[in-house]
Amino acid sequence: MRFQPIMLGAVAALALAACTQKEEVAVAPPPPPGAVPGSVAADRDGDGIIDGYYTSDGIYHPNYTPPPPPPPAPSRLGERG
Repeated sequence: MRFQPIMLGAVAALALAACTQKEEVAVAPPPPPGAVPGSVAADRDGDGIIDGYYTSDGIYHPNYTPPPPPPPAPSRLGERG
């Protein structure tokens, strides 16, 4: 068995591997407000929007969205005031 073709292929692979450039990996963005540190995002209703997070122990934590402010009180001035 001839080892020359195998050795030639190995040397060529090593030579080409030395010329490759390392890709820069982007840093992960910070978690959005309401996220639990060390968790995985969850989309329970399948609409493409993150609804909450699962922690490593499997507990679901929904995102907290504050309710909108109450409407202003009706004024006494006007048509019947």
